[in-house]
Amino acid sequence: MLPQPTDFVAMLGINLVLCAGILRFLNWRLLSSVWANGLTAACFIILWFPVGAAQLPIIAYIRGVSSDLSITLVVLAAMDLIHRVWGTPALADRERFAVRVAVAVAALFLYPLALGWGDWDAYRSGWVPVGMWVVLLVVSLLSWFKSLQLLPALVGLALLAWTAGILESSNLWDYLIDPWLATFALLSVLFKSARLLFKAA
Repeated sequence: MLPQPTDFVAMLGINLVLCAGILRFLNWRLLSSVWANGLTAACFIILWFPVGAAQLPIIAYIRGVSSDLSITLVVLAAMDLIHRVWGTPALADRERFAVRVAVAVAALFLYPLALGWGDWDAYRSGWVPVGMWVVLLVVSLLSWFKSLQLLPALVGLALLAWTAGILESSNLWDYLIDPWLATFALLSVLFKSARLLFKAA
């Protein structure tokens, strides 16, 4: 039985993120690009194999643990895969760092309030996101004026995906950010800040 479109998109996104991580690890282990690409392609296919009494794809069970991933994380993973497989130019460090800072700031704003650390639940704003549109527009324009193209592009893709309703969630936050991406961004910003402070000292 074919999965629902939203289920397929969610599982495809998780598969892409996993394969991007696998390929990065294999490249780090200094395997040749042919072997690394071949093993990653094999993993991508194997994760679609149906298993268990329900005959669900392996990736469906992984989805039960990871939950759905944001469009931002999936697009970044897909870009990393394309870079490593086809040798396209890598993203500039300032572009990547700007995205990580934006995600880290959003995570520090969203998750504590969503967990009840204040009188207002920020997550609820994602269902009627008029205020979020204004904030996203301002962030995108500021990024554009700073010659940062990746962050506005990711915001635009997330908004398009949200408008099309390609994920099960109807909350805009779920298209922009997820706990996995937030954790990575926070750790990355902390480590880079610590390195800069260490160098300055």
